[in-house]
Amino acid sequence: MKKIDKLILNSFLGPFVLTFLVSAFIFLIQYLIKYFPDLVGKGLSADVYLELFFYFSINVTPIALTLAMLLSSLISFGNLGEHFELTAIKSAGISLIRTLVPIFIFAVLLCFVAFFINNNVVPKANLKAFSLLYDVRQKKPTFEFKEGAFYNGIPGYSIKVNKKYEDGKSMRGVMIYNHSAGRGNVELIIADSGQMYMVNQERYLIMELFNGESLSEMVENQKPNKQQFVRNAFQQSKFVFSMESFNLQHTQEELFSSHKIMRNVNELKRDVDSLNAQKDTVSKSSFRSIKPFYNFALKNDTIAKGQIYTSKKFDYKQDTTLRNNVLRYAANSARSVKSYITSQKERIDYIRKEANGYDIEWHRKFSMSFACLVMFLIGAPLGSIIKKGGLGVPVLIAIVFFIVYYIITIIMEKYAKEGLIDIGVGMWMGNLVYLPVGIFFLIQARNDSRILETDYFVVLWGKFTRIFRKKNKVVFQNKEKAEPI
Repeated sequence: MKKIDKLILNSFLGPFVLTFLVSAFIFLIQYLIKYFPDLVGKGLSADVYLELFFYFSINVTPIALTLAMLLSSLISFGNLGEHFELTAIKSAGISLIRTLVPIFIFAVLLCFVAFFINNNVVPKANLKAFSLLYDVRQKKPTFEFKEGAFYNGIPGYSIKVNKKYEDGKSMRGVMIYNHSAGRGNVELIIADSGQMYMVNQERYLIMELFNGESLSEMVENQKPNKQQFVRNAFQQSKFVFSMESFNLQHTQEELFSSHKIMRNVNELKRDVDSLNAQKDTVSKSSFRSIKPFYNFALKNDTIAKGQIYTSKKFDYKQDTTLRNNVLRYAANSARSVKSYITSQKERIDYIRKEANGYDIEWHRKFSMSFACLVMFLIGAPLGSIIKKGGLGVPVLIAIVFFIVYYIITIIMEKYAKEGLIDIGVGMWMGNLVYLPVGIFFLIQARNDSRILETDYFVVLWGKFTRIFRKKNKVVFQNKEKAEPI
């Protein structure tokens, strides 16, 4: 039996590693396409890209393991069935259930591995990835002048270059507006030609200008309305610009650590309890705040001031002024209560959705890990039924099943976040739907069912057409007998 187990595992591990790498690459490309506009044109070094790719690869590992388990089990058992190895194993008196045992144990272990990665590794990778992505988003695009257009990327300056030469340094027709003092465009520098280059590890930009002049507008301190213009000509002058704003600034990771995708199950549970307690506190305080609006009486000498309290009784029909004041006060109170309740309701709804989001993430770490076992129960029996290996039919079937599973999960997650269904039911709905399907396929495979073979449907269609033709023939004969001679 150990040789058979070794045969099964060897036929499974190769496709599993291959499909896992392919699945991880596909989901990684999805991430890169999503954040592609934030990454291009920033002049990032290769190590920054590699770091982001590495962290995103860890992020997609749990879902890639799920798809890899479905694909590899389909391919491996399809290959065994196509080469009649499963038939030989069954002819030796070994049942299909016993054949599935080694990969079943592997799937169970993979569930624990997926949970460990999802709970301990992925939150740290998300913290690193999204803090770095935030820094990349804040980084300014690569420093670059366009001919004939003003460039405003350097803080406090607007620079225009009419002509740039192929050496990347020489330029002609330079105009610089200096508004770093916050007084507008009161200082202008014009030069016929010049050159620019970086110094000190590209921390500073040097612009060396030739044959130019600087024009500045000055306001005397004692006479604000009196303006004075200063004009200085130069043959050669250097200007230094700091490029610090173009560098990648690293933000403290602790500022992002409270997000739900960066928390483990224990931290998520505490966050959910904290948000629920906050929601209860807001609800109770809201009730206490609106309660005084419903406890008041009237006092004649203070009603005009809005201070309404008395034990006397008034004839409101006779006192028109008092009646109007009471109605006005009641309307203002009702509007105040309505506005306050609306704002508090929105606040409570926001807290509830936040708590649901953290609770969803808590369930996701378990449900996605358990999905590895569910996908094995789908893929292995299907592979033994269809008896087709390779990357053709198994890949097509696996993609269909995975897309349906993904759609169910997304829809149920949305309903759970809105509070339309229980969060536990919503996050586990995909597994709850697929688990009976997997058991059904397992029973069919154990009984050597041919429900997914083309010959089976051809024979079934033939039986159906024969029954239909037979019924038509009987109806036609009965019709002939009913006609008079």
